[in-house]
Amino acid sequence: MTNTNLLISSQWLANHLNDSNLIIIDCRFSLANPELGKKQYQENHIPGAFYLDLNQDLSNPVQKHGGRHPLPDLNKLAEKLAKIGVKYQETFIVAYDDSRFAFASRLWWLLTYMGHEKVALLDGGFSEWQKEYPVTNEISSQKLGFFVPQIQPKMVVDIETVKAKKDLPEVVLVDSRDSDRYLGKHEPIDPIAGHIPGAVNYPWKQVTDENSQAKVAEQNSRWEEVKNAEEVIVYCGSGVTACVNLWSLKMAGINTGKLYAGSWSDWCSYL
Repeated sequence: MTNTNLLISSQWLANHLNDSNLIIIDCRFSLANPELGKKQYQENHIPGAFYLDLNQDLSNPVQKHGGRHPLPDLNKLAEKLAKIGVKYQETFIVAYDDSRFAFASRLWWLLTYMGHEKVALLDGGFSEWQKEYPVTNEISSQKLGFFVPQIQPKMVVDIETVKAKKDLPEVVLVDSRDSDRYLGKHEPIDPIAGHIPGAVNYPWKQVTDENSQAKVAEQNSRWEEVKNAEEVIVYCGSGVTACVNLWSLKMAGINTGKLYAGSWSDWCSYL
């Protein structure tokens, strides 16, 4: 059964824009131009939205190992969330981007990992919103919230766990990158091409159409072959777009998904 609580429409958001228990977070970002997302937010955004940056807020600095987008310092992220008015396990958060959930889903996953499950993605993202509803360049004033995370450690795995479990019959290892990167035909970012041995390919862009609209009716059938696995370990290039697949698994009612946070960029750093 599809879990539609993880997705909201622009119409729903417009009808609830002034709800006191709602916080909207703009997650727009560009890997090719890391300053672009914040600039876009400053130019126009959904009224009342705050901005969180993939590199500055949703990741830690890059090290030798650990991938290109290590998980952030969760206490610092909790402080940032509290400063924009998020009340732990009370506030309903809507996350959006303009990249087929690529960055909004990272925030969705992090919030869930921190124990805050009241979060949904905006179907169609910012582009869909601005077709019918107003935007603003007014920077939202900060509010006072509270956020004391309760980490869910079983939601994430490291390279040693992947090595130990990837060949077990009850575990499925999912590569979320485009098929050409999975097959090693094309590698635009990382120094080594290919995939982790034993991984199967479920490209993250299959979750949405070209307009960033979720293919809701297809989520259940998409995961038919992995639904009975005890664990579904999901990775991508750096632990970002894998979160789109983890969101998709959750939409399909599959709660066994785990993030290999370092992903291929961590794995290939040891090769």
